[in-house]
Amino acid sequence: MVVTGGALAEFERVGVTFGGGVRALDDVSLAVPRGGILGLVGESGSGKTTLCRTLLGLTPPAEGRVTFDGRPVGDWLRGDARAFRRRVQMLLQDAVASLSPRMTIGRALEEPLLIHRLPLEEGRARLAGLLRRLGLPSDIAGKYPHQVSGGQARRIGVARALVMQPGMIVADEPTAGLDVSVQGDLLNLLLDLRAELGLTYLVVSHNLHVVRRVTERTAVMYLGQVVEEGPTRAIFARPAHPYAAALVAASPGLREAPGRRRIVLRGEIPSVLNPPPGCRFHTRCPAAQPDCAAVPPALREVAPDRTARCHYPFSLALPGGPAA
Repeated sequence: MVVTGGALAEFERVGVTFGGGVRALDDVSLAVPRGGILGLVGESGSGKTTLCRTLLGLTPPAEGRVTFDGRPVGDWLRGDARAFRRRVQMLLQDAVASLSPRMTIGRALEEPLLIHRLPLEEGRARLAGLLRRLGLPSDIAGKYPHQVSGGQARRIGVARALVMQPGMIVADEPTAGLDVSVQGDLLNLLLDLRAELGLTYLVVSHNLHVVRRVTERTAVMYLGQVVEEGPTRAIFARPAHPYAAALVAASPGLREAPGRRRIVLRGEIPSVLNPPPGCRFHTRCPAAQPDCAAVPPALREVAPDRTARCHYPFSLALPGGPAA
């Protein structure tokens, strides 16, 4: 793939295997553009969370390499784990549950400063400025998590991440459970902060509308593999992989142009304990051919700056393609 300005984080043929032979990631190669926003989509069980955990150094890969700023994550953790943790922060899906109910908001916001042994007065001044920038009331520091709204809790999570002055934020379902208007405000805020602070985002979401709005590139995952990656606009306008086409078709308002066929997924996602042979999607793919069940497709370039793991890319995205 072509990444303008280089990549801040990269996955090179990464595999992750858990006990019992669970293959959570298999041959994943992906780059997060420096200063850009990469979206990560796919059904539950596709490997999105495991991929994020390998980037954060919480789950070591069985093979392959994960790098941040040109340095393997394992080397970061062995040599300067505190610096790495400051530079890569996370926004959690359940912002309220991520805060201790026994701590005031102010105490929770100061906790990272204490853990990383940073100057407290300087950090407090930075936090005060962040709270103002994020539109939070001045008295919120004295409140407890159950006393704040869902939208405020998300902004508190943003403040807690930014006080570390990171270069990258991994956002797990950043708008889940929020009203549409609150979602819009939060997304605008994240985009503004990216421009102001030069942040890099990895956004994990089931909400394709969110992904289309804020990301510049999108990676689609299925059963532990990246099955399509490229510019977000191009993927949403004309998916190359049948699974990506099905996800787009299943999202109201994102259906493809008139005259193109609507793709409906068949059955359930297979178990990672026993993935299908050949192409892992062939058991649910309406365009599957005999060789799809026998030969695993490689991730290859199917259009300029776009890759897909499919023997017959674009077979469902064009008018007159095979019917679902």
